[in-house]
Amino acid sequence: MIRISTIFIAVCMVLVAASLGLVLYSLAGINFMESAIVALTALTFLILYNAVSMRLRDRTDVGGQIADLSRGTADLARQVAEFGRRLAAIEGKMVSQNSAGADRMQNVIGEINELGVLVKQLAVSVASHEEMLSAASAPPAPAPASPASDQPSAGDAKAAAEAVLAAPSAPTATAAPATVPSRSLTQLVGAIKNAVEENRLDIYLQPMVTLPQRKVRFYEAVTRLRDDKDQILAADDFIGVAEGAGLIGKIDHAVMLRCVQVLRRLMVRNKDVGVFCNVSAATLGNPTNFAQCLDFLEANRVLAPSFVLEFKQSTFRNLGPTETENLAALSQRGYRFSIDHVTDLRVEPRELADRGVRFIKVPAALLLDPKQTSTSDIHPSDLSDLLGRFGIDLIAEKIEGERAVVDLLDYDVRFGQGFLFAPPRPLRPEGASAIAGAPANGAGERNGSNGSGNSPASETPAVGPPPRATGNAALARRVAGPN
Repeated sequence: MIRISTIFIAVCMVLVAASLGLVLYSLAGINFMESAIVALTALTFLILYNAVSMRLRDRTDVGGQIADLSRGTADLARQVAEFGRRLAAIEGKMVSQNSAGADRMQNVIGEINELGVLVKQLAVSVASHEEMLSAASAPPAPAPASPASDQPSAGDAKAAAEAVLAAPSAPTATAAPATVPSRSLTQLVGAIKNAVEENRLDIYLQPMVTLPQRKVRFYEAVTRLRDDKDQILAADDFIGVAEGAGLIGKIDHAVMLRCVQVLRRLMVRNKDVGVFCNVSAATLGNPTNFAQCLDFLEANRVLAPSFVLEFKQSTFRNLGPTETENLAALSQRGYRFSIDHVTDLRVEPRELADRGVRFIKVPAALLLDPKQTSTSDIHPSDLSDLLGRFGIDLIAEKIEGERAVVDLLDYDVRFGQGFLFAPPRPLRPEGASAIAGAPANGAGERNGSNGSGNSPASETPAVGPPPRATGNAALARRVAGPN
Protein backbone atom coordinates (compact mmCIF):
# COMPACT_ATOMS: atom_id res chain seq x y z
CA MET A 1 0.00 0.00 0.00
CA ILE A 2 1.40 3.41 -1.03
CA ARG A 3 2.28 5.53 1.97
CA ILE A 4 0.54 8.97 2.42
CA SER A 5 3.94 10.72 2.61
CA THR A 6 4.83 9.44 -0.86
CA ILE A 7 1.54 10.78 -2.31
CA PHE A 8 2.11 14.11 -0.60
CA ILE A 9 5.63 14.41 -2.04
CA ALA A 10 4.37 13.52 -5.52
CA VAL A 11 1.63 16.16 -5.34
CA CYS A 12 4.18 18.73 -4.16
CA MET A 13 6.54 17.91 -7.05
CA VAL A 14 3.69 18.31 -9.56
CA LEU A 15 2.70 21.64 -8.02
CA VAL A 16 6.32 22.87 -8.05
CA ALA A 17 6.77 21.92 -11.71
CA ALA A 18 3.41 23.48 -12.70
CA SER A 19 4.21 26.65 -10.80
CA LEU A 20 7.58 26.91 -12.55
CA GLY A 21 5.95 26.54 -15.98
CA LEU A 22 3.25 29.06 -15.12
CA VAL A 23 5.80 31.62 -13.94
CA LEU A 24 7.84 31.24 -17.14
CA TYR A 25 4.75 31.56 -19.29
CA SER A 26 3.22 34.56 -17.56
CA LEU A 27 6.26 36.57 -16.44
CA ALA A 28 9.10 35.62 -18.77
CA GLY A 29 6.97 35.71 -21.91
CA ILE A 30 7.87 32.14 -22.97
CA ASN A 31 5.22 30.45 -25.00
CA PHE A 32 3.07 27.69 -23.60
CA MET A 33 4.90 24.76 -25.26
CA GLU A 34 8.31 25.78 -23.99
CA SER A 35 6.89 26.51 -20.54
CA ALA A 36 5.36 22.98 -20.46
CA ILE A 37 8.65 21.36 -21.52
CA VAL A 38 10.52 23.20 -18.75
CA ALA A 39 7.86 22.20 -16.25
CA LEU A 40 8.06 18.52 -17.31
CA THR A 41 11.86 18.60 -17.14
CA ALA A 42 11.76 20.05 -13.62
CA LEU A 43 9.21 17.39 -12.62
CA THR A 44 11.48 14.66 -14.02
CA PHE A 45 14.50 15.91 -12.02
CA LEU A 46 12.41 16.11 -8.89
CA ILE A 47 11.18 12.54 -9.39
CA LEU A 48 14.74 11.24 -9.95
CA TYR A 49 16.05 13.10 -6.93
CA ASN A 50 13.28 11.73 -4.77
CA ALA A 51 13.88 8.16 -6.02
CA VAL A 52 17.63 8.34 -5.35
CA SER A 53 17.05 9.83 -1.92
CA MET A 54 14.58 7.11 -1.01
CA ARG A 55 16.99 4.38 -2.25
CA LEU A 56 19.84 5.78 -0.16
CA ARG A 57 17.62 6.10 2.86
CA ASP A 58 16.38 2.50 2.47
CA ARG A 59 19.95 1.23 2.10
CA THR A 60 20.98 3.01 5.28
CA ASP A 61 18.01 1.52 7.10
CA VAL A 62 18.85 -2.01 5.81
CA GLY A 63 22.48 -1.63 6.87
CA GLY A 64 21.40 -0.59 10.33
CA GLN A 65 19.06 -3.54 10.57
CA ILE A 66 21.78 -5.93 9.42
CA ALA A 67 24.15 -4.50 12.02
CA ASP A 68 21.54 -4.92 14.72
CA LEU A 69 20.91 -8.48 13.54
CA SER A 70 24.64 -9.25 13.65
CA ARG A 71 24.94 -7.90 17.18
CA GLY A 72 21.94 -9.96 18.22
CA THR A 73 23.39 -13.09 16.62
CA ALA A 74 26.75 -12.57 18.36
CA ASP A 75 25.02 -12.12 21.71
CA LEU A 76 23.00 -15.28 21.10
CA ALA A 77 26.16 -17.23 20.19
CA ARG A 78 27.88 -16.07 23.38
CA GLN A 79 24.88 -17.09 25.43
CA VAL A 80 24.77 -20.52 23.74
CA ALA A 81 28.51 -21.02 24.36
CA GLU A 82 28.14 -20.06 28.00
CA PHE A 83 25.20 -22.43 28.33
CA GLY A 84 27.22 -25.25 26.72
CA ARG A 85 30.14 -24.60 29.06
CA ARG A 86 27.91 -24.71 32.11
CA LEU A 87 26.20 -27.85 30.82
CA ALA A 88 29.58 -29.54 30.20
CA ALA A 89 30.73 -28.61 33.71
CA ILE A 90 27.57 -30.06 35.20
CA GLU A 91 27.94 -33.26 33.15
CA GLY A 92 31.60 -33.55 34.18
CA LYS A 93 30.68 -33.25 37.84
CA MET A 94 27.95 -35.83 37.47
CA VAL A 95 30.26 -38.27 35.63
CA SER A 96 33.04 -37.83 38.20
CA GLN A 97 30.60 -38.34 41.04
CA ASN A 98 29.14 -41.45 39.38
CA SER A 99 32.62 -42.80 38.59
CA ALA A 100 33.85 -42.19 42.12
CA GLY A 101 30.76 -43.86 43.51
CA ALA A 102 31.17 -46.83 41.16
CA ASP A 103 34.86 -47.16 42.07
CA ARG A 104 34.08 -47.07 45.76
CA MET A 105 31.35 -49.63 45.29
CA GLN A 106 33.66 -51.85 43.22
CA ASN A 107 36.38 -51.59 45.86
CA VAL A 108 33.92 -52.42 48.60
CA ILE A 109 32.61 -55.42 46.63
CA GLY A 110 36.18 -56.59 45.94
CA GLU A 111 37.16 -56.32 49.61
CA ILE A 112 33.98 -58.14 50.63
CA ASN A 113 34.75 -60.96 48.19
CA GLU A 114 38.35 -61.17 49.37
CA LEU A 115 37.22 -61.12 52.98
CA GLY A 116 34.81 -63.95 52.21
CA VAL A 117 37.59 -66.01 50.66
CA LEU A 118 39.85 -65.37 53.65
CA VAL A 119 37.06 -66.32 56.04
CA LYS A 120 36.49 -69.55 54.10
CA GLN A 121 40.18 -70.35 54.21
CA LEU A 122 40.23 -69.60 57.94
CA ALA A 123 37.21 -71.86 58.45
CA VAL A 124 38.86 -74.70 56.52
CA SER A 125 42.06 -74.28 58.52
CA VAL A 126 40.18 -74.26 61.83
CA ALA A 127 38.19 -77.33 60.78
CA SER A 128 41.36 -79.22 59.85
CA HIS A 129 42.95 -78.34 63.20
CA GLU A 130 39.83 -79.41 65.04
CA GLU A 131 39.88 -82.73 63.22
CA MET A 132 43.52 -83.22 64.14
CA LEU A 133 42.84 -82.37 67.80
CA SER A 134 39.78 -84.61 67.93
CA ALA A 135 41.75 -87.44 66.35
CA ALA A 136 44.57 -86.88 68.85
CA SER A 137 42.19 -86.89 71.80
CA ALA A 138 40.19 -89.92 70.65
CA PRO A 139 40.71 -93.12 72.66
CA PRO A 140 43.21 -95.49 71.01
CA ALA A 141 42.34 -98.95 69.82
CA PRO A 142 42.21 -101.49 72.65
CA ALA A 143 45.30 -103.60 73.14
CA PRO A 144 45.12 -107.36 73.62
CA ALA A 145 43.71 -108.22 77.01
CA SER A 146 46.19 -109.18 79.66
CA PRO A 147 45.59 -110.91 82.90
CA ALA A 148 46.63 -107.82 84.82
CA SER A 149 44.16 -105.35 83.21
CA ASP A 150 41.65 -104.95 80.32
CA GLN A 151 42.59 -101.26 79.73
CA PRO A 152 45.51 -99.94 77.62
CA SER A 153 48.46 -98.57 79.47
CA ALA A 154 49.22 -94.83 79.68
CA GLY A 155 52.33 -95.34 77.50
CA ASP A 156 50.24 -96.84 74.69
CA ALA A 157 47.81 -93.88 74.71
CA LYS A 158 50.66 -91.37 74.64
CA ALA A 159 52.30 -93.15 71.70
CA ALA A 160 49.03 -93.13 69.72
CA ALA A 161 48.50 -89.40 70.31
CA GLU A 162 52.05 -88.59 69.23
CA ALA A 163 51.57 -90.66 66.07
CA VAL A 164 48.41 -88.73 65.14
CA LEU A 165 49.99 -85.32 65.74
CA ALA A 166 53.05 -86.27 63.73
CA ALA A 167 50.94 -87.28 60.75
CA PRO A 168 50.82 -84.69 57.96
CA SER A 169 47.61 -82.72 57.44
CA ALA A 170 47.84 -83.14 53.66
CA PRO A 171 48.92 -86.05 51.47
CA THR A 172 51.93 -84.11 50.26
CA ALA A 173 54.44 -85.76 52.57
CA THR A 174 54.03 -89.11 50.86
CA ALA A 175 54.80 -87.54 47.48
CA ALA A 176 58.17 -86.03 48.40
CA PRO A 177 60.98 -87.72 46.47
CA ALA A 178 64.11 -88.99 48.01
CA THR A 179 67.13 -86.73 48.09
CA VAL A 180 69.22 -87.11 44.96
CA PRO A 181 72.58 -88.58 45.93
CA SER A 182 75.78 -86.95 44.77
CA ARG A 183 76.93 -88.18 41.37
CA SER A 184 80.13 -88.03 39.45
CA LEU A 185 80.23 -86.16 36.15
CA THR A 186 80.23 -89.40 34.19
CA GLN A 187 77.23 -90.74 36.09
CA LEU A 188 75.33 -87.46 35.63
CA VAL A 189 76.03 -87.40 31.88
CA GLY A 190 74.86 -90.98 31.60
CA ALA A 191 71.68 -90.23 33.57
CA ILE A 192 70.91 -87.22 31.39
CA LYS A 193 71.54 -89.15 28.18
CA ASN A 194 69.31 -92.03 29.25
CA ALA A 195 66.56 -89.65 30.36
CA VAL A 196 66.62 -87.84 27.01
CA GLU A 197 66.59 -91.07 25.02
CA GLU A 198 63.77 -92.56 27.11
CA ASN A 199 61.74 -89.30 27.12
CA ARG A 200 61.85 -88.75 30.86
CA LEU A 201 61.66 -84.97 30.55
CA ASP A 202 58.81 -83.48 32.56
CA ILE A 203 57.28 -80.03 32.10
CA TYR A 204 56.27 -78.04 35.16
CA LEU A 205 54.19 -74.88 34.74
CA GLN A 206 54.49 -71.83 36.96
CA PRO A 207 51.95 -69.04 36.39
CA MET A 208 52.71 -65.37 35.86
CA VAL A 209 49.89 -63.16 37.13
CA THR A 210 48.83 -59.59 36.57
CA LEU A 211 49.27 -57.17 39.43
CA PRO A 212 47.31 -56.29 41.44
CA GLN A 213 44.45 -58.41 40.00
CA ARG A 214 46.48 -61.67 40.19
CA LYS A 215 44.90 -63.03 37.04
CA VAL A 216 46.97 -65.69 35.30
CA ARG A 217 48.31 -64.26 32.02
CA PHE A 218 51.28 -66.49 31.16
CA TYR A 219 52.87 -69.79 32.22
CA GLU A 220 56.58 -70.51 32.33
CA ALA A 221 57.59 -74.03 31.33
CA VAL A 222 60.16 -75.36 33.82
CA THR A 223 62.05 -78.51 32.80
CA ARG A 224 62.57 -81.43 35.18
CA LEU A 225 64.49 -84.61 34.39
CA ARG A 226 63.88 -88.05 35.93
CA ASP A 227 66.63 -90.64 36.11
CA ASP A 228 66.12 -94.40 35.95
CA LYS A 229 65.16 -94.39 39.66
CA ASP A 230 62.55 -91.63 39.18
CA GLN A 231 64.69 -89.18 41.12
CA ILE A 232 64.06 -85.62 39.92
CA LEU A 233 66.84 -83.38 38.65
CA ALA A 234 66.16 -79.63 38.53
CA ALA A 235 67.35 -77.55 35.60
CA ASP A 236 70.30 -76.10 37.50
CA ASP A 237 71.51 -79.64 38.15
CA PHE A 238 71.73 -80.78 34.53
CA ILE A 239 71.62 -77.83 32.08
CA GLY A 240 75.32 -76.99 32.38
CA VAL A 241 76.34 -80.64 32.14
CA ALA A 242 74.03 -81.19 29.15
CA GLU A 243 75.56 -78.22 27.34
CA GLY A 244 79.05 -79.60 27.89
CA ALA A 245 78.01 -83.06 26.72
CA GLY A 246 76.27 -81.76 23.57
CA LEU A 247 72.82 -82.93 24.68
CA ILE A 248 71.19 -79.52 25.18
CA GLY A 249 70.00 -79.34 21.56
CA LYS A 250 67.88 -82.48 21.95
CA ILE A 251 66.58 -81.25 25.30
CA ASP A 252 65.57 -77.84 23.93
CA HIS A 253 63.85 -79.41 20.93
CA ALA A 254 61.93 -81.84 23.14
CA VAL A 255 60.95 -79.02 25.53
CA MET A 256 59.75 -76.86 22.61
CA LEU A 257 57.62 -79.75 21.37
CA ARG A 258 56.05 -80.22 24.81
CA CYS A 259 55.52 -76.48 25.26
CA VAL A 260 53.68 -76.18 21.96
CA GLN A 261 51.43 -79.08 22.96
CA VAL A 262 50.78 -77.42 26.30
CA LEU A 263 50.02 -74.08 24.65
CA ARG A 264 47.55 -75.62 22.21
CA ARG A 265 45.68 -77.27 25.07
CA LEU A 266 45.68 -74.14 27.19
CA MET A 267 44.38 -72.01 24.31
CA VAL A 268 41.32 -74.24 23.99
CA ARG A 269 39.99 -72.60 27.16
CA ASN A 270 41.71 -69.20 27.04
CA LYS A 271 42.94 -67.56 23.86
CA ASP A 272 44.84 -64.87 25.80
CA VAL A 273 47.18 -67.23 27.63
CA GLY A 274 50.87 -67.52 26.72
CA VAL A 275 53.76 -69.86 27.47
CA PHE A 276 57.40 -68.95 28.14
CA CYS A 277 59.91 -71.55 26.91
CA ASN A 278 63.57 -71.41 27.97
CA VAL A 279 66.19 -71.79 25.22
CA SER A 280 69.87 -72.37 25.86
CA ALA A 281 72.61 -70.18 24.44
CA ALA A 282 74.30 -73.33 23.12
CA THR A 283 71.24 -74.13 21.00
CA LEU A 284 71.10 -70.57 19.68
CA GLY A 285 74.74 -70.73 18.59
CA ASN A 286 74.74 -74.26 17.16
CA PRO A 287 73.72 -74.20 13.46
CA THR A 288 72.52 -77.82 13.40
CA ASN A 289 70.45 -77.68 16.59
CA PHE A 290 69.06 -74.25 15.78
CA ALA A 291 68.05 -75.31 12.25
CA GLN A 292 66.02 -78.17 13.73
CA CYS A 293 64.31 -75.84 16.23
CA LEU A 294 63.72 -73.20 13.56
CA ASP A 295 61.98 -75.69 11.28
CA PHE A 296 59.73 -76.71 14.16
CA LEU A 297 58.93 -73.10 15.08
CA GLU A 298 58.26 -72.25 11.43
CA ALA A 299 55.71 -75.06 11.29
CA ASN A 300 53.99 -73.62 14.38
CA ARG A 301 54.27 -69.99 13.34
CA VAL A 302 50.57 -69.40 14.04
CA LEU A 303 51.34 -69.70 17.77
CA ALA A 304 54.11 -67.09 17.68
CA PRO A 305 52.09 -64.30 19.42
CA SER A 306 51.54 -66.58 22.45
CA PHE A 307 54.85 -68.49 22.46
CA VAL A 308 57.68 -66.53 24.11
CA LEU A 309 61.27 -67.74 23.88
CA GLU A 310 63.29 -66.98 27.01
CA PHE A 311 67.04 -66.43 27.17
CA LYS A 312 69.45 -65.54 29.96
CA GLN A 313 70.74 -61.99 30.34
CA SER A 314 74.27 -63.26 29.80
CA THR A 315 73.20 -64.72 26.44
CA PHE A 316 72.09 -61.32 25.14
CA ARG A 317 75.25 -59.67 26.43
CA ASN A 318 77.50 -62.11 24.58
CA LEU A 319 75.78 -62.40 21.23
CA GLY A 320 78.03 -63.31 18.32
CA PRO A 321 77.29 -62.98 14.61
CA THR A 322 75.66 -66.43 14.48
CA GLU A 323 73.45 -65.83 17.52
CA THR A 324 72.44 -62.38 16.25
CA GLU A 325 71.45 -63.79 12.86
CA ASN A 326 69.47 -66.62 14.46
CA LEU A 327 67.62 -64.20 16.75
CA ALA A 328 66.73 -62.07 13.74
CA ALA A 329 65.36 -65.15 11.96
CA LEU A 330 63.10 -65.92 14.93
CA SER A 331 61.97 -62.30 15.20
CA GLN A 332 61.10 -62.19 11.49
CA ARG A 333 58.76 -65.12 12.06
CA GLY A 334 56.87 -63.19 14.73
CA TYR A 335 58.35 -64.77 17.86
CA ARG A 336 58.95 -62.59 20.92
CA PHE A 337 61.72 -62.93 23.46
CA SER A 338 62.08 -62.68 27.22
CA ILE A 339 65.18 -62.18 29.37
CA ASP A 340 65.62 -63.90 32.72
CA HIS A 341 68.50 -64.59 35.15
CA VAL A 342 68.94 -60.82 35.43
CA THR A 343 71.82 -59.95 37.75
CA ASP A 344 71.85 -56.16 37.38
CA LEU A 345 69.67 -53.36 36.01
CA ARG A 346 72.09 -52.05 33.38
CA VAL A 347 69.85 -52.51 30.33
CA GLU A 348 69.50 -50.81 26.95
CA PRO A 349 65.75 -50.86 26.20
CA ARG A 350 66.05 -49.55 22.64
CA GLU A 351 68.60 -52.17 21.66
CA LEU A 352 66.62 -54.97 23.30
CA ALA A 353 63.38 -53.86 21.65
CA ASP A 354 65.08 -53.80 18.25
CA ARG A 355 66.16 -57.41 18.79
CA GLY A 356 62.58 -58.50 19.59
CA VAL A 357 62.65 -58.53 23.40
CA ARG A 358 59.19 -57.86 24.85
CA PHE A 359 59.61 -59.09 28.46
CA ILE A 360 62.30 -58.76 31.14
CA LYS A 361 62.08 -60.83 34.33
CA VAL A 362 63.85 -59.27 37.29
CA PRO A 363 63.96 -60.83 40.78
CA ALA A 364 61.85 -58.90 43.27
CA ALA A 365 64.76 -58.75 45.69
CA LEU A 366 66.89 -57.06 43.03
CA LEU A 367 64.20 -54.47 42.27
CA LEU A 368 63.68 -53.68 45.95
CA ASP A 369 67.38 -53.64 46.81
CA PRO A 370 68.36 -50.09 47.92
CA LYS A 371 71.89 -50.66 46.62
CA GLN A 372 70.61 -50.71 43.03
CA THR A 373 69.93 -46.98 43.23
CA SER A 374 73.65 -46.22 43.23
CA THR A 375 74.91 -49.06 41.04
CA SER A 376 72.38 -48.92 38.16
CA ASP A 377 71.81 -46.29 35.50
CA ILE A 378 68.15 -45.81 36.51
CA HIS A 379 66.18 -45.96 39.72
CA PRO A 380 64.32 -49.29 39.97
CA SER A 381 61.00 -47.48 40.46
CA ASP A 382 61.41 -45.90 36.99
CA LEU A 383 62.45 -49.11 35.23
CA SER A 384 58.92 -50.25 34.32
CA ASP A 385 58.04 -46.88 32.78
CA LEU A 386 61.31 -46.79 30.80
CA LEU A 387 60.81 -50.29 29.43
CA GLY A 388 57.17 -49.56 28.63
CA ARG A 389 58.19 -46.74 26.29
CA PHE A 390 59.86 -49.35 24.08
CA GLY A 391 57.08 -51.95 24.33
CA ILE A 392 58.80 -54.12 26.96
CA ASP A 393 56.90 -55.43 30.01
CA LEU A 394 58.64 -55.84 33.35
CA ILE A 395 57.95 -59.09 35.24
CA ALA A 396 58.95 -59.35 38.89
CA GLU A 397 59.87 -62.95 39.70
CA LYS A 398 60.70 -64.89 42.86
CA ILE A 399 57.99 -63.12 44.87
CA GLU A 400 57.48 -64.89 48.18
CA GLY A 401 55.67 -62.37 50.41
CA GLU A 402 52.75 -59.98 50.38
CA ARG A 403 54.99 -57.15 51.50
CA ALA A 404 56.98 -57.45 48.28
CA VAL A 405 53.76 -57.20 46.23
CA VAL A 406 52.77 -53.96 47.97
CA ASP A 407 56.21 -52.46 47.33
CA LEU A 408 56.27 -53.61 43.69
CA LEU A 409 52.92 -51.95 43.02
CA ASP A 410 54.60 -48.64 43.86
CA TYR A 411 57.11 -49.48 41.10
CA ASP A 412 54.26 -49.90 38.56
CA VAL A 413 55.13 -53.57 37.94
CA ARG A 414 52.39 -55.19 35.84
CA PHE A 415 53.27 -58.89 36.17
CA GLY A 416 54.49 -61.09 39.00
CA GLN A 417 55.76 -64.64 39.43
CA GLY A 418 56.76 -66.60 42.50
CA PHE A 419 55.85 -69.05 45.23
CA LEU A 420 53.42 -66.51 46.71
CA PHE A 421 51.11 -67.13 43.75
CA ALA A 422 52.00 -70.74 42.91
CA PRO A 423 55.11 -72.93 42.65
CA PRO A 424 55.91 -74.85 39.46
CA ARG A 425 53.48 -77.77 39.16
CA PRO A 426 53.57 -80.76 36.81
CA LEU A 427 50.86 -81.48 34.28
CA ARG A 428 48.25 -84.06 35.01
CA PRO A 429 48.22 -86.95 32.55
CA GLU A 430 44.77 -86.04 31.26
CA GLY A 431 45.81 -82.71 29.75
CA ALA A 432 47.89 -79.61 29.93
CA SER A 433 45.03 -77.46 31.11
CA ALA A 434 44.70 -79.47 34.32
CA ILE A 435 47.59 -78.66 36.62
CA ALA A 436 48.17 -80.82 39.65
CA GLY A 437 48.22 -79.16 43.02
CA ALA A 438 51.21 -78.60 45.25
CA PRO A 439 51.68 -78.26 48.99
CA ALA A 440 49.92 -75.16 50.18
CA ASN A 441 52.62 -74.19 52.60
CA GLY A 442 55.57 -74.97 50.33
CA ALA A 443 57.91 -74.99 53.30
CA GLY A 444 60.50 -77.12 51.62
CA GLU A 445 60.16 -75.25 48.32
CA ARG A 446 60.54 -71.76 49.72
CA ASN A 447 64.05 -72.54 50.82
CA GLY A 448 65.13 -72.58 47.20
CA SER A 449 64.65 -70.24 44.25
CA ASN A 450 61.76 -70.27 41.83
CA GLY A 451 61.08 -69.69 38.19
CA SER A 452 63.23 -70.23 35.14
CA GLY A 453 64.19 -73.71 36.17
CA ASN A 454 65.50 -72.72 39.58
CA SER A 455 63.02 -74.56 41.76
CA PRO A 456 64.43 -77.26 43.99
CA ALA A 457 63.94 -80.86 43.15
CA SER A 458 61.83 -81.46 46.22
CA GLU A 459 58.70 -79.90 44.74
CA THR A 460 56.35 -82.79 44.07
CA PRO A 461 52.67 -82.17 43.50
CA ALA A 462 49.87 -83.52 45.60
CA VAL A 463 46.45 -84.54 44.45
CA GLY A 464 43.85 -81.80 44.20
CA PRO A 465 43.70 -78.24 42.88
CA PRO A 466 46.29 -75.70 44.02
CA PRO A 467 45.29 -73.04 46.55
CA ARG A 468 44.53 -69.75 44.94
CA ALA A 469 46.32 -66.65 46.17
CA THR A 470 43.73 -64.08 47.08
CA GLY A 471 43.50 -60.69 48.69
CA ASN A 472 46.06 -58.00 49.29
CA ALA A 473 48.39 -57.46 52.19
CA ALA A 474 46.37 -54.68 53.77
CA LEU A 475 43.14 -56.72 53.77
CA ALA A 476 44.94 -59.77 55.13
CA ARG A 477 46.38 -57.71 57.97
CA ARG A 478 42.96 -56.28 58.79
CA VAL A 479 41.41 -59.76 58.95
CA ALA A 480 44.28 -61.34 60.89
CA GLY A 481 44.49 -58.47 63.37
CA PRO A 482 47.63 -57.31 65.17
CA ASN A 483 50.17 -59.98 66.09
